[in-house]
Amino acid sequence: MKFCNIRTDGELHLAMECSRGTVDISSSGLSMEDLLSGADRAVLTALEKDESLPLITDPEFGPVLKKPGKLVCVGLNYRSHAIACGEALPTAPLLFTKVDTSFAACGEPITLPPWENSYDYEAELVIVIGREAWNVNESEAEDCIFGYTCGNDLSCRDAQMRGSQWLIGKCMPGFGPCGPWIVSADSFDPEKDHYVRSFVNGEMRQNGVTTDLIFSCRQIVSYASRYMRLCPGDLIFTGTPSGPAIESEAIAWLRPGDVVEIEIEGIGRLTNPMV
Repeated sequence: MKFCNIRTDGELHLAMECSRGTVDISSSGLSMEDLLSGADRAVLTALEKDESLPLITDPEFGPVLKKPGKLVCVGLNYRSHAIACGEALPTAPLLFTKVDTSFAACGEPITLPPWENSYDYEAELVIVIGREAWNVNESEAEDCIFGYTCGNDLSCRDAQMRGSQWLIGKCMPGFGPCGPWIVSADSFDPEKDHYVRSFVNGEMRQNGVTTDLIFSCRQIVSYASRYMRLCPGDLIFTGTPSGPAIESEAIAWLRPGDVVEIEIEGIGRLTNPMV
């Protein structure tokens, strides 16, 4: 199943994809947060088949979560990207974080501050946590994943590389856009080939597959849960395939006016203009 939040009359409405297209299911009283908490599957199945629900032909996407939790990220988690950067393959997930103000919705303009210039894109599969995870094994970790969405781990490379910690290069406002859809974990298997792509002004820059991940989603959740308590609504960016601008001097940094799109097979396309 696929879900999104849409903007209708200034409010966020929960919507889902069905055979007719995108339908507004806000009349059910459910929110995205209710889904993370374990909404009755039978109710969702009935909604998916309800032909009386209004069809949204041109949805205006809102944030996938009204208030996300932690934004956890994994560095160098695609073999292709690690090799292109001249780095050894990591022996454990390289974890870092973004701050909550880095979260942004699909379609939201992202400001590139003028005091830096090395702005880069990173197409990423993002895990949406649906159940608390603290020191869980891999099997338990899989049960803690509600679903997956598209993400862009926007980065300011000069700031990122200024010290041993990547924090300041990752945390500018809007530097963690996600969406516009969340696909439930029972409808998406990241261990099968799903392409992960980025486009800048329509030009493809990245074209990887999820099977190139070094650490699987369940491995990432299990490992992270040994060091932080993961909670419903937390988002985990799982790493990016080869193709960001940092890999080659021939690729230009992002500039105001650019439009970045992140597309993951089976989930959808996340679009944000740079301003």
